Amino acid sequence: MTMGKMTALAFGLVGGFALGVWTGPHLVQRADRAESAVHQTVVVPAAEHPRDAVLEAKQARAARAAAASTAAARTARVNVDVDAPALQERLKPVLNRGANMALAAEGFRSAEEFATVAHAARNTDVPFVLLKHRVLNEGKSVAEAIRESKPEANAAVEANLARAQARTDIASIAG
Repeated sequence: MTMGKMTALAFGLVGGFALGVWTGPHLVQRADRAESAVHQTVVVPAAEHPRDAVLEAKQARAARAAAASTAAARTARVNVDVDAPALQERLKPVLNRGANMALAAEGFRSAEEFATVAHAARNTDVPFVLLKHRVLNEGKSVAEAIRESKPEANAAVEANLARAQARTDIASIAG
């Protein structure tokens, strides 16, 4: 690089930095004025990592699904058989294409347990067969099975989301 190019590059960097220092306070003041003009502004801190944003979205979905399923759960516990065609039809899109629904439902004590594991597998991208094995054969809870299969996931949130989705499915079948 020639001396002239290096000098031009240095001036460009210094000029860009100076422009940022000069315009920064003006931009912040505009944002402050806009916030003060709006009543009851809620400031939510931005997620530091894309995974955090996904987690926040899942927690919000879990809260909405739990609120929806709570209304159904308050009325009465609905007893749906694991082998019920309506349940299997409802869960068919949740499992992988071409899954044998009778084989998938085999071994589960309740429709809610079956639907919870199916939704947890879909939500976390953990194979259904692996979660089923850990829940049925190893006697683990859905949260423990998720934690073991995918340590970076928030297992409690994922299990609650899957449970809420399962309750919603069962309520829609019975209702």
